[in-house]
Amino acid sequence: MANYDFVILTTLLGIISIVFLSWIYFLVNTIKSLTQTPKLHSCLPFKSFIPPKVSVIVPARNEEKYIEKCLQTLIEQDYSNYEIIVINDSSSDRTSMIIKNYSTRDSKVVYINAEPKPFGWIGKNWACYQGYLKSKGDFFLFTDADTIHSTTSISLAVNHFLASKVDALTAMPKILATDFWTKITLPILWTLSVANYSPLKANNPNSKVGYFFGSFFLISRKTYEIVGTHKAVKAEIVEDGALGRKVKEQGFKLKVVDGKNHIQARWARNPSTLWHGLRRLIISIYKREKIKACLMVIATFLLLLLPLVVLTYSIGISMLYQINITYYMTILNNVILSLSIISILLLIATSILHLKYLIYQNILYSVGFPLAGSFVFVSFLISLLNSGRKGSVDWKDRKY
Repeated sequence: MANYDFVILTTLLGIISIVFLSWIYFLVNTIKSLTQTPKLHSCLPFKSFIPPKVSVIVPARNEEKYIEKCLQTLIEQDYSNYEIIVINDSSSDRTSMIIKNYSTRDSKVVYINAEPKPFGWIGKNWACYQGYLKSKGDFFLFTDADTIHSTTSISLAVNHFLASKVDALTAMPKILATDFWTKITLPILWTLSVANYSPLKANNPNSKVGYFFGSFFLISRKTYEIVGTHKAVKAEIVEDGALGRKVKEQGFKLKVVDGKNHIQARWARNPSTLWHGLRRLIISIYKREKIKACLMVIATFLLLLLPLVVLTYSIGISMLYQINITYYMTILNNVILSLSIISILLLIATSILHLKYLIYQNILYSVGFPLAGSFVFVSFLISLLNSGRKGSVDWKDRKY
């Protein structure tokens, strides 16, 4: 074996050891997150004679396929004091007509046709702000137009909010995945996100981690106005994350709960929205922390793809040097081979947990991680290369 092969093997041993330890951490962290995150329905009933008025704010742009189900589940809530403000955000399909029909059938539904978006605003942020201006509630529940709610989601959220004495509450939904690429990619994304943005970290008052799930977050009017409303994050592509971060940074108490039994949402609807959703995510991080975004791209390759590369190389070394290889080199190569295999198994095990308990899909999708890892890595890499170009993100039929 040539000297350079020894150097390569030694380097690979160091890198794959770090990857191996990282996947142990990811698996443990995933188990803790799944088992220790508080449930939406876990609080005892809060005794309140007068339920606070909740303004449910629903921004909608070209949502004709989903908004009827969302509005129907909101109308059927068992909560007694709420209004539903639905904002048509320059839709070009039947969304506006559907909202109008519901507003004529049920007095709780308030239809708003958003004014033209001012310069510097992201479309969804402007729509949410328009909903706020027309609201009457003491609390705001922001939810997406493709979210499905159980009949108790609002009452449970308000009860949990008041009993926990928090300033904002967001619920992690059950993720609906309908296409192959989304099903194989979401477990990977959840694994990486939980590592940095675990609900347990967000619920720790000493941690700076804060975010909202755009599909469901409840916030008091006072807190929302103090942090600056959506106006304070008007240029943010990932506005729910930015607004949740502001809530935490300004010292308010935020709580993340598990709402999978009561809320269903779509993160991506097809490979195209998945692709641009990933671009939206990494470019948003790049705008704030360029070094962190670059490190995330590198880490994506190391964690998701390197174990396969190292495994292939290690097997190749074994076959190429079947005779002329020292005992020490054999041991070194076998250790690398073993760590690569175990890392891959840990990756699959972590994906299985997310598929089984979060996405509720067949666990066989976990073996699609090579395709999923390549999809995520290429999307992140191209996003960084194009981050300064106008129109680099296509989201909700708008380019940013």
